[in-house]
Amino acid sequence: MNTIRSVLFSLWLYLTILVCAVGMSPALFLPHRYAMGVIKLWARMVLFGLRWIAGIKVELRGLEYRPTGGTLVAGKHQSMLDVVIPFTFLNDPCFVLKKELMSLPFFGWFAWKTKMIPVDRAAHAKALKDMVQHTSARLAENRQIMIFPEGTRTQPGVAGEYKPGVAAIYRDVDSACHLIATNSGQHWPAKGVLGFKPGTVVFEFLPPIPAGLKRGEMMKLMQERIETASIALLTP
Repeated sequence: MNTIRSVLFSLWLYLTILVCAVGMSPALFLPHRYAMGVIKLWARMVLFGLRWIAGIKVELRGLEYRPTGGTLVAGKHQSMLDVVIPFTFLNDPCFVLKKELMSLPFFGWFAWKTKMIPVDRAAHAKALKDMVQHTSARLAENRQIMIFPEGTRTQPGVAGEYKPGVAAIYRDVDSACHLIATNSGQHWPAKGVLGFKPGTVVFEFLPPIPAGLKRGEMMKLMQERIETASIALLTP
């Protein structure tokens, strides 16, 4: 039964991408809010299919810590759902993502239109400088900068290598850093179109890290809070 649900949901997922990214591509020629509106509509369509096809509910916790203005947001990354869900609970999210993704048809076009922040990992120091510059500009627009410190998806219960880039941005833009824990990988597989498991995915906002901490202190606190909370969300 789970296999059938997984296949049907995967078909739904690709259909939503086709409808929104292709069918609503004229939004690319309109102001920012229209392109962002398309992405947010897509995210809600994904959650609809996730609930009614795959049998997976999404629960938000710690809403008292949810950011609304311009700030950094660092989250645990276990599945593609982690990329989808922020468009349903953040006012104007801006993702830090791999530069290669910006060249993809439709996806990349919407990413450019909504001013996502590309990172050229091969550029090293220049990449960090550019990332800080773009982040400062987006914060000035009152947007929430969404970044996954591990850089890639990890299995539930596994702590990836937390990259120092987020701490460098935190220091240079002098912003608080909001945190999100999740157990999404238990229900949405990191790879492939099979393996979706019915249940409840939780995204939990944690107390933010205030601005002004030293780099090492910030990194340690961020990882401890995210990992501890994410492990606590895992179900047997």
